[in-house]
Amino acid sequence: MATLNSTSFAISTPQSDTSLRPLAELTIGFAAILVVLWLPTREQLFFGPIALLSPLILVLLQRPTLSELGLHWRGFASSLWILPAAAVLAVGGILLAQAAGTFHELYKPDLAHVGGYVLWTIYQQLLLQDYFMPRLARVLNTDAAIAFAAVLFALAHLPNVVLTVATLLWGAVSCILFRRCRSLVVLGVTQGLLGLCFAVCVPDVYLHHMRVGLGYWHYHPTVAGHYAGYSGK
Repeated sequence: MATLNSTSFAISTPQSDTSLRPLAELTIGFAAILVVLWLPTREQLFFGPIALLSPLILVLLQRPTLSELGLHWRGFASSLWILPAAAVLAVGGILLAQAAGTFHELYKPDLAHVGGYVLWTIYQQLLLQDYFMPRLARVLNTDAAIAFAAVLFALAHLPNVVLTVATLLWGAVSCILFRRCRSLVVLGVTQGLLGLCFAVCVPDVYLHHMRVGLGYWHYHPTVAGHYAGYSGK
């Protein structure tokens, strides 16, 4: 019995050690992102690239394949059905918003702003699917990892309550979809499409131009802009 216990201890110790690294990377990575979101704009410009690019470097250091990253053409092809499904949801949301009197023009509808936003949503999916989910999956079962990833994704959108609720749902859905059809591009574009739909359907009095963190509280629009999309119904 003494020999079996010793063997058991020898086996469990490295397993415990290996679980510390993903926990540390999860904690530090998420804390760094939260800190940046709550920094003033000038400090964000300096610390933001560090906090956002460090997870990418850690991912690439593991030398994953394109398929593992979600960048292989097969994953892209198998997930293309998601885009028309998202388009149908977006059109339905716009029609409902028009009926409710909350539909309004997009803030900064130029190509640079919209394109930059979609690139940002693709990178968000990279962080979620390639950095956070694999580390959560090493310390939790699949269902728990998906739930925890969705919570982390939602918490990063505080104090914007509307976005927090929406991203909690989308975080879980996108993680499930990524496990079935691995395409960061499709999921990122889908998130961008749904996000733009959200931006024109929900009044800025609640959405604050989709801002999160400290930027949410620094939202100071004109009275007309603040109530854009709100008809008082």
